[in-house]
Amino acid sequence: MYTFSSKLKTFSFVLMIVGILGIGYGFLTAPKTIQDVEKILKEEEAAHHGGGHEAAATHEAAGAESHEAAAATHEETAKTAEHSTAVEHEEAVAETTHDTIAKDTLAAVAVAEPAHAEHAENTAEAHTEAHADEHAEHVEHVFHQLQNKPWAALYVALIFFLLITMGVLAFYGIQQVAQAGWSPVLFRVMQGITSFLPVISVIFFVFLLLSGFHLNHLFVWMKEGVTDPTSPNYDEIIAGKSGYLNFAFWISRAAIFLLGWNVYRYLSRKNCLAQDEASDDVFYKKNFKMSAAFLVFFIVSESIMAWDWIMSIDPHWFSTLFGWYVFASFFVSGITVIQLVTIYLKSKGYLENVNSSHIHDLSKFMFGISVFWTYLWFSQFMLIWYANIPEEVTYFKTRIEVYNLPFFGAFFMNFVFPILLLINSDFKRIYWIVVMGGIVILAGHYIDFFNMIMPGTVGDRWFIGVPEISALLFFFGLFIYVVFNALTKAPLVPKRNPFIEESKHFHY
Repeated sequence: MYTFSSKLKTFSFVLMIVGILGIGYGFLTAPKTIQDVEKILKEEEAAHHGGGHEAAATHEAAGAESHEAAAATHEETAKTAEHSTAVEHEEAVAETTHDTIAKDTLAAVAVAEPAHAEHAENTAEAHTEAHADEHAEHVEHVFHQLQNKPWAALYVALIFFLLITMGVLAFYGIQQVAQAGWSPVLFRVMQGITSFLPVISVIFFVFLLLSGFHLNHLFVWMKEGVTDPTSPNYDEIIAGKSGYLNFAFWISRAAIFLLGWNVYRYLSRKNCLAQDEASDDVFYKKNFKMSAAFLVFFIVSESIMAWDWIMSIDPHWFSTLFGWYVFASFFVSGITVIQLVTIYLKSKGYLENVNSSHIHDLSKFMFGISVFWTYLWFSQFMLIWYANIPEEVTYFKTRIEVYNLPFFGAFFMNFVFPILLLINSDFKRIYWIVVMGGIVILAGHYIDFFNMIMPGTVGDRWFIGVPEISALLFFFGLFIYVVFNALTKAPLVPKRNPFIEESKHFHY
């Protein structure tokens, strides 16, 4: 039986406390009024103009040089003044005639001038009002972006940990249906990780409810008036999708998905524990049938979940590959977490039946699904780039221009790094290499979810700061506490699984 060490438990509490404080800081420092945003924009503008002081100094020096040049030419001008005096008398006669014509012209202009002045004044006022409206609209837009930032940071971390847990549950279901002989010694590790699903599901569902009650503006299709043609917020594209994208249907789908996933997790673990005490394989067979049904439900619900919880943040854009793309991201993350928890338990003297071949197989999955993710990443990008349809390319245009570093950084962390590190068969068995690769993969897929969610919620106001890091720390601490506490509830090796002996002696 596993014992949850006091040090690890204390560490989990510290992470949660630090995380809560950081999340609170993010909400407290978010702007509360339009005036706060005005102040922020003025400070940014001042900082931007401050960078031009050196250019101004250079301009001033150039001005001094031009004054010296002007003084040098002044004497030459004075010399020509005497010559011009002789011409003045002849010009005086012409000037008298010119003055008469000028007076008549001025009289005519005086009649037209009031009308012209009034027109110019009206034009200036209209221009000023338009500029003021544009500025007010920009300030309000930035206000919503900055208010969204702590919510978006919390949402990215929340859905990241929820889907990691789902990735583990899907992998566990696949092993059950495949009747895999190598993996039963890892089943209790997978069950321990999926014990986090009920906790994170409740938190996630509450977050979705808060979004529906307009406590945040992460989902623009929830904005009031977007489906009303008489409203200034009317959006024709969103209105066309209102049969699907409406809060009642949306939250109902979320409840069904979360409930279905949790029911399978609960019953499969219950049957697995009951199998330890059974005299036949009846509970194993129940799990087999249940896992087959779950995988059908999962593959459908996972795609819809990806549309509902991530893609609908950008409701004008869609991709037929998106469900698979999201699946690949959280599936490889879930397998990586299984690997890291297994290596940790091995380092503490547990899981004596897990050998280097099990570690090697998990590493192969980490490597293989990373390549699969890259295939989907490139396919989705390449097809949209090649078609060059404006409403599709805007998704990648924003991410490449505004999120250039995290967008291409995720590619290197999730493909290039695993390829270089895990392509060697021997490296797949070396713990410190696998752990380093696993940490980079998890960080890379967090950035991947960051790229999916942040552009549609905070726009160009992104950066990874206190709210983002704090949300990660909180859920990581909660994950450690729930998962390792669950591992203490049952033996780490299933006793009566039909393939347990094969798994114990698995070698590759």
